[in-house]
Amino acid sequence: MATLLLRLAAPLQSWGADSKFETRKTNREPTKSGVIGLLAAALGLRRDDAAGLARLNGLHFAVRADREGSLLVDFHTANRLSERQQKENREKGKKPEAPYVTYRHYLQDAVFLVGLESEDTALLQELETALKHPVYPLYLGRRSCPPTLPLCLGLRAGKLLDTLRAEPLLVKQRNGAPLRIVADADPADAAAVPRRDLAVSFSPIHRQYGFRPVREWNTNPPEMPGATEHDAMAELR
Repeated sequence: MATLLLRLAAPLQSWGADSKFETRKTNREPTKSGVIGLLAAALGLRRDDAAGLARLNGLHFAVRADREGSLLVDFHTANRLSERQQKENREKGKKPEAPYVTYRHYLQDAVFLVGLESEDTALLQELETALKHPVYPLYLGRRSCPPTLPLCLGLRAGKLLDTLRAEPLLVKQRNGAPLRIVADADPADAAAVPRRDLAVSFSPIHRQYGFRPVREWNTNPPEMPGATEHDAMAELR
């Protein structure tokens, strides 16, 4: 059993699970479907590659929120409307050329540790290589949200939740507050809740998503490595 760790950090991220029409919301943490999309882009999979997505969906997924980030709402307008959009404006009593207005939600300055667990170590190694040499550009939920580096932290031996609890913090914790962990759960777990976050197809013609059981935990932050004495000038004396 092994776990592949990812560091998802950027000035802006957006992980929508139920966004529709003019309001494009974001979850508080990365979605499994969004991370699977990132992996699919790294591998160069087609959007309608159902077999490839099924292989990735078999990974056990969890995310630790090292820094929750703050919410930003972007007021966004588009002025070049299609004939369909102009027709919709007429039906709503608006001017045909009225700007199309959307509200897009983002997380600012958030940092997450994502774990992907599998017994298939070869698959995890393939993903690690693809993330370091992606076929398509990678982004955190939306194309306007490229990740900062390092993105891939490598493989760890061990189970998913144990690995997330033991991995050193990606940011400095000032108050030692508990960290949130959101993970795939057993459907029979009484604390699990269904979430429509299982990518079946990313086809622009007909995107499809299924449900997966999810559970949330709070965990104490791992201990940070202690300070060490270091004399940068020692070798020059």
